Amino acid sequence: MQGVPQQFPFEKDCAQFRHLPQLPGVELYHAHIDRYAFEPHTHAAFGIGTVVQGAERFRYRGAQHVAAPGSLVLMNPDELHTGESASEGGWNYRMIYLEPATLARLSGEQGLWFTDAVRDDAPAARRIAETLAALWQAQDPLAIDGLLLEAIAAFRPHAKVAQPQPREGAIRLDIVREYLWEHYAQPITLDGLAALVALSPYHFQRKFKAQFHVSPHQMLMAIRLYQAKRRLTQGMPAAQVAAAVGLTGPGAFDAGFRQSLRRHSSPLSKTSFLRLISAMAILIR
Repeated sequence: MQGVPQQFPFEKDCAQFRHLPQLPGVELYHAHIDRYAFEPHTHAAFGIGTVVQGAERFRYRGAQHVAAPGSLVLMNPDELHTGESASEGGWNYRMIYLEPATLARLSGEQGLWFTDAVRDDAPAARRIAETLAALWQAQDPLAIDGLLLEAIAAFRPHAKVAQPQPREGAIRLDIVREYLWEHYAQPITLDGLAALVALSPYHFQRKFKAQFHVSPHQMLMAIRLYQAKRRLTQGMPAAQVAAAVGLTGPGAFDAGFRQSLRRHSSPLSKTSFLRLISAMAILIR
């Protein structure tokens, strides 16, 4: 799951996933999170779900939101967001992630889009929670198909039909994001990024943060750390990983990792560094 660690650093935090083999582009997610705080990340799919117990606070499109029982969480693909507990004892929630092409095929509608990240609708939230719980247990392909359409029917009234067209400025800044993904291992300067879109460094950084809600450096570090995690899990030695992703030397690697885990107060030894890197929340496109 994009943005979700393979192993949480806190004992009470846990998450489970289920893929539906006969339905590629669909992923079910059920989690209880108490202490962990997700750094800014995105998903390549629509994220729809509800909080079953407790409450969640998250930042989405530059604003803070709180989701509690009786509300729907409705996220569009590729939108940066965070996530942390807003209640004592954490929050328990269920989500379904639907890739855009899959949702379009199942619903028969192109360009579905959500304008609100949280909608208060207790009947729909209850229906979503019950349907996702049933989907988790279902084995029969026909039952799975029917339950999936029930879930879509529950959130469909909150979706718009046409996706808003991106502004010209948004298209220009997407070029910068793609550049960061393609050149993350190289030295990158603010002047160089601003030149890609013919803006002054000052105006470029303002526009970049307004669109992506992170600075260019924060996005670059998130990409580098994501690439570092991939290489570590493939068995590459940490020293080689650091050089491969543009973090020149163990000190820079550790500093970047510490920043991504700034909410965790315990010192990071070499062993805990390698163990906890799989627990960071990552930013992906």
